[in-house]
Amino acid sequence: MSTSANPVTLPLVQYSPQHFLLALADGVATVTFNRPERKNPLTFESYRELTDFFRACAFDDAVKTVVVTGAGGNFSSGGDVFEIIGPLVKMDTKGLTAFTRMTGDLVKAMRSCPQPIIAAVEGICAGAGAIIAMASDMRLAATSAKVAFLFNKVGLAGCDMGACAILPRIIGQSRASELLYTGRFMTAEEGERWGFFSRIVAPEQVLSQAQHLAREIAEGPTFANTMTKRMLAMEWAMSVEEAIEAEAIAQALCMTTADFTRAFEAFSSKAKPVFQGN
Repeated sequence: MSTSANPVTLPLVQYSPQHFLLALADGVATVTFNRPERKNPLTFESYRELTDFFRACAFDDAVKTVVVTGAGGNFSSGGDVFEIIGPLVKMDTKGLTAFTRMTGDLVKAMRSCPQPIIAAVEGICAGAGAIIAMASDMRLAATSAKVAFLFNKVGLAGCDMGACAILPRIIGQSRASELLYTGRFMTAEEGERWGFFSRIVAPEQVLSQAQHLAREIAEGPTFANTMTKRMLAMEWAMSVEEAIEAEAIAQALCMTTADFTRAFEAFSSKAKPVFQGN
């Protein structure tokens, strides 16, 4: 199985990925799946490179938020039928397990990435593409967005890349069960009503709206935003009592930052705080 040979070691502003487009501006890294002629499918190599990218974000202070989108009017159609599905039917159990663990590593990397991730979803968002949107922290939809966890359509279980753990937490157990058992497409309107999408916008505005939201978050206190993401993940496995204690510690740490002092000083001066990430 092929993986990326050169894990990300450069500052992301100097990094040129081979399997997606990357732009960095105003603290926002925009990742664009760029195989529009095939609705932006993923390959073995793009899985690995995306995983390396999200892990590298933890070491680049220039990146405050990440936006993920697709070129050509679609988000991603998931794993490439010919470049992934075809080879998989020829693998043994050891090779298949290595593959499924590699795909799961992408979700782990996204969840452990300290920066908030926003998915700007337009058109087809299916299979592993739906998983990437699901694993993001926020999701905006174009009116054209259609999301399907279509693993059972190819004879597989719906429990792929954390779907059975994460999707019910977003939209509820019954709705997640329906999508995972049927593999049907969820419309943008359903997705917004069910809480999968934060909002629906016109197709020509979905990326700009996601980037605007990302910039708004990027202007906030970086350490505190990272702590918020960490607590949102950690508290899944905590009791309410444990969560309250963990949040007390987390908030006390945030109170030691210079950004907390800057906010107080700005409030005292009736000015808007300018956070610097420390």
